[in-house]
Amino acid sequence: MKLSVMTLGCPTWDLETILKNAKAYGYDGVDFRGIQNDLDITKMPAFTTDLNATAKRIKDSGLEVSGISSSIGVCDVDKRQDNLDEAKRTIPVALALGAKNVRIFGRGDGNNKTEAAKVGLECIEQILALPGANQLSWNFETHDNWIKSTDCTLLLNVINNPAFGALWDIGHTSRVGGETPEQTYAAIGPRIRYLHCKDAAFDEAHPHAMPKGIDKGWRYVIPGTGQLPLEKGLRLLKSKNYNGWVLFEHEKRWHPNLPEPEVIFPAFIKWARPIVG
Repeated sequence: MKLSVMTLGCPTWDLETILKNAKAYGYDGVDFRGIQNDLDITKMPAFTTDLNATAKRIKDSGLEVSGISSSIGVCDVDKRQDNLDEAKRTIPVALALGAKNVRIFGRGDGNNKTEAAKVGLECIEQILALPGANQLSWNFETHDNWIKSTDCTLLLNVINNPAFGALWDIGHTSRVGGETPEQTYAAIGPRIRYLHCKDAAFDEAHPHAMPKGIDKGWRYVIPGTGQLPLEKGLRLLKSKNYNGWVLFEHEKRWHPNLPEPEVIFPAFIKWARPIVG
């Protein structure tokens, strides 16, 4: 397994700082979810007109690009054109950077997931008809309406295409879905292409506890110090010979009160490297 870090966790860093620090901390790769003021890198000059030069800078840094984290939500019928437009922008960027994985979301109508999955199938079929799309793995995150194993299995069965996989966020399936890693893996294991890790603790009295929704009372903490079964999930994957990416997703862009990347990025490496080897 290789370790990667998402740029969501360092929203003030420029590209050079991202590459220099990620390499220095011991990461194998980087996953792009925005740089500084731009959330969508596919609209930035560095990833459009200057794409080839950027690809060379990343290669010269010694890092791989593990993935591109998009905002595509394939089951949202009202966002079809937006999804296709973003896919068209993402494909050449991913291919130029050597990234094999694109993170997407399910989203859609949570009250009728059978129909939502059909919408997702139509969207994925249209995406895969785009030039170069079938060279990538389009991985839906266990997120929003698609967290529990029964729902994930439904979506994977409907979109039964080798270019469509699952991005397992262990925190979501355990903290929100109420499942053990063993339960989740039994349901979607063969389709897991990518992994998100972030730890959390339930502490309603803490001033930084999240205030509402499914996250109410929880706060993100240094990896290995919380209540989520991250290590159990990683060891399970290791026992199953998973050789994909393990991504540290630090949501500093959304939660400015979280630890600075200079502190928590190396902390993740210190915790995860002995587990994954």
